[in-house]
Amino acid sequence: MKKTILLSAMFLGTLAFAQQTPVLGGDKDAHGCIGSAGYTYSQIKKNCVRTFEEKIKLKEVATNGDYIAAVIFSKDKKKAEVFVKDAEGGSVILTRPGKAKAWKKDGYVLTPYKKSGYQLKKDNVVIYQ
Repeated sequence: MKKTILLSAMFLGTLAFAQQTPVLGGDKDAHGCIGSAGYTYSQIKKNCVRTFEEKIKLKEVATNGDYIAAVIFSKDKKKAEVFVKDAEGGSVILTRPGKAKAWKKDGYVLTPYKKSGYQLKKDNVVIYQ
């Protein structure tokens, strides 16, 4: 009888633990991107991306680089998708009118910086570069 109770308790404990353990890939978003694997949806690429694997990365100025922003350009370079921590939905799509050198939207401005970098401003304050 004691063995039966002990085995039952062990079995129930195992089930309780199994239900609390998250399953990798069990957190797909509306686009099918798995957040726990580092994926987020890119509106420009129309696909799941890992922002930390993108070529263009900017470091946050206020925290000396604790946060990283990623930038993805459309093929024609008229749009730039910027993944920043405070963006609703994870990213902001900036547009470049005509032959202007800056991409803009809602107070965000992305401009070329130094030889091969970029700088992102929010309301005229540099937040990433």
